[in-house]
Amino acid sequence: MNAKAIKIAATASILVLALGGLFYTTLREGTEYYKHVDEVMGNPGAWQGKRLQLHGFVVDSSILQKPNTLEYRFQIQNNGKVVRASYTGVVPDTFKSGSEVVLKGRLNPDGSFTVNPNDGVMAKCPSKYNPATPSGTAPGS
Repeated sequence: MNAKAIKIAATASILVLALGGLFYTTLREGTEYYKHVDEVMGNPGAWQGKRLQLHGFVVDSSILQKPNTLEYRFQIQNNGKVVRASYTGVVPDTFKSGSEVVLKGRLNPDGSFTVNPNDGVMAKCPSKYNPATPSGTAPGS
């Protein structure tokens, strides 16, 4: 090989290694799994410590707020599986018993879920997804 081919090969190798390293470090931090409660609690050991978006429904009467704080403890469930969750921060107005939620955080070794305070709790508003009844007709008729 001549000197020009060696320089091109060396430059290409350095660029490939640099881009590979950049992709690895970027994707490693930004990777999150979107899972339902029953999927995670079926094998909790596989999900401990990983970044998750956990989807489920707030268990009725499970929301507890420490007085004069923004600390919440509650349970979410899906298909019979339940996980305890904790969050410190402002919750949306639609966060209440029975509401559909997505939590971003990590599963702890004890099986509880800690919501990342920077990401918060996302609660869906069921009224936006229910079909409207045509005017003049009663629901169910």
